[in-house]
Amino acid sequence: MENNVTDFTHQIMNYLFVLLMLHFDIFFAYSMTTRSNNPQKLRKPVFVKVDQLQPGTIGHTVIVKVLSAKTVLNRARPDVNHKIRVGECLVGDETGVIVFTARNEQIDIMKPGSTVILRNARIDMYKSCMRLAVDKWGRIEVTEPADFTVKEDNNLSNVEYELVSVVDG
Repeated sequence: MENNVTDFTHQIMNYLFVLLMLHFDIFFAYSMTTRSNNPQKLRKPVFVKVDQLQPGTIGHTVIVKVLSAKTVLNRARPDVNHKIRVGECLVGDETGVIVFTARNEQIDIMKPGSTVILRNARIDMYKSCMRLAVDKWGRIEVTEPADFTVKEDNNLSNVEYELVSVVDG
């Protein structure tokens, strides 16, 4: 009796497994055909100015000049055998400046005096102040020198923000 129950359980498990695999095959085939028939169109980038940046926002494309750059962390990781580097760069345009946090290879790109395009940049908060950053989904491109003068007296990273709870009532 016990052997029959075990055989029956194995048959049901095999049947469910086959159904599951058929479902995934159908889903995968459907998703591949819909992707190839409907390619996504790329959007044109919308460039923003430094003074338009707000806390907690993402997806910015900004053209900025690098005013200064310094390494703030240079530490080796023994478990993966490579270095972790973090740098702070002061970048800006004709509307203001902000601190950009550069990581690893980004530090080599952010040289003082160069003009860069930051694509898919985001605003991080550090000690209640804004910092601009580009993660693995973004991109930094060196471009030809810009013809604007940087407005250094409007530093957005010097503005301290406070999270305020609003109570309805």
